[in-house]
Amino acid sequence: MDKNSIIGLVLIMAIFIGFTIYTQPSKEELAAAKQKQDSIALVEQQKKAITLKLKDTATLAATSPKNDSLVGDSAIKSPLTAAVDTEKLVTLENEVMKLTLTSKGGRVKQVILKKHTDYAGKPLSLFDGDDNRFGLSFFENNRVVNTGELQFNALGSPVNVQGKDSTSFAMRLEVSPEKYLEYVYTLKGDEYLVGFKINFVGLNDVIEQRSNSLDLEWLVNQPQLEKSITNERAASTAYWQFADNETDYINEGKSEKQVIQNKLNWVAFKQQFFSSVFVAKNAIDKPITLETQMQDSSKYVKTISAAFPIPYGHKPSESFNAAFYFGPNHYKTLSKYELQSLVPLGWSFLGWINRWLVIPVFDFLQGMNISYGIIILLLTIIVKVLLLPLNYKSYMSGARMRVLKPEVEELNKKFEKKDPLEKQQATMALYRKAGVNPMGGCLPMLLQLPITLAVFRFFPASFELRHQSFLWADDLSSYDSIFQLPFSIWGYGDHVSLFAILMAITTVLYSMVNMQMQPSGDDMMAKQMKIMMYIMPVIFLGVMNSQSSGLCYYYTLGNLLTFGQQYAFKFLVDEKAIRAKIEENKKKPVTKSNFQKKLEDMAKQKGYKLPK
Repeated sequence: MDKNSIIGLVLIMAIFIGFTIYTQPSKEELAAAKQKQDSIALVEQQKKAITLKLKDTATLAATSPKNDSLVGDSAIKSPLTAAVDTEKLVTLENEVMKLTLTSKGGRVKQVILKKHTDYAGKPLSLFDGDDNRFGLSFFENNRVVNTGELQFNALGSPVNVQGKDSTSFAMRLEVSPEKYLEYVYTLKGDEYLVGFKINFVGLNDVIEQRSNSLDLEWLVNQPQLEKSITNERAASTAYWQFADNETDYINEGKSEKQVIQNKLNWVAFKQQFFSSVFVAKNAIDKPITLETQMQDSSKYVKTISAAFPIPYGHKPSESFNAAFYFGPNHYKTLSKYELQSLVPLGWSFLGWINRWLVIPVFDFLQGMNISYGIIILLLTIIVKVLLLPLNYKSYMSGARMRVLKPEVEELNKKFEKKDPLEKQQATMALYRKAGVNPMGGCLPMLLQLPITLAVFRFFPASFELRHQSFLWADDLSSYDSIFQLPFSIWGYGDHVSLFAILMAITTVLYSMVNMQMQPSGDDMMAKQMKIMMYIMPVIFLGVMNSQSSGLCYYYTLGNLLTFGQQYAFKFLVDEKAIRAKIEENKKKPVTKSNFQKKLEDMAKQKGYKLPK
């Protein structure tokens, strides 16, 4: 087997191994998680007092005398402690969302995104009822107060502020008319951002002086919104952004708790295509505890929670300004709020390729108002045209190797029973004289690999493909299924994806054609190559069966275009002219590289006779 075939085999294996490694947590991530255990223990210890008194908090709202909402020496005269069944709901609504506020805890009870539906075609609700838990915990007269368990006053009706397209509403927990905790929600006409302001008025003698902060606790049970709950779980986790705008996240594949000892710009509860984000105007103070819990339920994707301090300076009046983002993980929409890092475009240069090549081209084609299946076809063609010089160079390298094949076989026979190093030196001398680089086809293939990996990240994360149908696929962002199996096959799934099958078939056809065009090696290695040619598509079939049908469609088109490209090169490239060029190169003096000189020196020291 010649070196070019070996290089091809190595590249195929490298792609598969690289994909496997790329999707697994790194040793650094595991080590970092381990190092954080001490910090976790510290924060858990700090929260233990609050946890032990949660029953007192619940009893506080249910058993306090009427008109008392907080218990202590300073009685709170207010109807806020009414029974839970007197809960009052208030609706804020704009062009893109419907927000339901509840007097219980003064929190957001439900968010409906009006321009989107879930996998079943129902109005898309990010959460509903107690699936969103939100409240402040603090000490008052040696008691733990949890505002999430108390009744707030819903102050009047939503009022128009700051112009006709903005609505504001306040939820107030009163000690007295001059002493209260207030949540103010503001919703603008066409934005996914909800203004959120916490006002502390006259509470400096209510909240214990030893407390310089209040604990904000937020938990969301994420409902299933997409067709494949498995894929949705694999894309849902907690994200956060540091003050230097670097973003990090908890590994999607497991339940995990992390304690962050740095201030943050925002904390996000991300699902595959939608997110709930808490954004602080200045910063979210440390320490921040974030936790994700895997769910076995068919109803919920994951449970994600956050806890962090809200600074309090015991002033007569002070505020904490923040906002919520409730909306799609659409790159352009998120960019408007500087949250675009929630779209997983890939690390390092893969992200750059997606941001500066794939997304601009995709957006341009999208503006033509054509089918997304056609958009993917045109995108594939554009990528192939951009890579055409590299593909041509790779083909020409293989063509030169094929022309030299008879001479290489003669050398194999000549040095069959001699030292392998002599055979290698003779072969390299032949390549030098002919002006052929046996590694010439390797670099172009390696340069194409980043684009292949970048596209692998782009399609599953592309919000534009969500619920877009093409041919038999009803959703290009999820798998296509032409047959539902009555059982699940390990490594494959419980359905049959036609696009994944087509991708596997075209991969086999392309491999067969590519092997025919490459110079062959010995029979044993040729057999091994054929075995790999059939094994790899089977592995890819299992991996891609549950992946985005848009991604499988793209790879199928790429295989077909490459297949046609190879045949076009075959008819356009004159191998006789290549032979003539090689013979002409043989007549020219050979310039040896420093590396080649070192190899020859090593061979001479061992007593080998080098070819002239």
